[in-house]
Amino acid sequence: MAALYERDEACRALGIALDEVSAGRARMRMTVAPAMVNGHGIAHGGHLFLLADAAFSYACNSYGPVTVAQAAQITFLAPAAVGDELTAEAVERVRSGRSGIYDVTVRDAAGKVIAEFRGQSVMLAGKPQAG
Repeated sequence: MAALYERDEACRALGIALDEVSAGRARMRMTVAPAMVNGHGIAHGGHLFLLADAAFSYACNSYGPVTVAQAAQITFLAPAAVGDELTAEAVERVRSGRSGIYDVTVRDAAGKVIAEFRGQSVMLAGKPQAG
């Protein structure tokens, strides 16, 4: 997972840190920067989606073979502001054959739920992770 993170230009450029990864699980963190807010002064949904999607990606790739998203959806539940530290925790719900379903909860530092994300993954046949 460390090698995958080293190649993850999007996460590294936005300051999204990989805190933990284990089989079917991952936790990532980011602080909302001024460039991440929309016209209402709250964290842009695209940045929240990216944080959740990143945690999903590391959780579903934790088994080794290259796995990608085939679908995802997010529900925004509360706003986040500049300076808020957000944590996204991804948990595998089911893996069947080459497919998987993962839920990700995005929380602020106080534990308040900011968003809920569900991702569906598909493992690419014959594609091992690059070292």
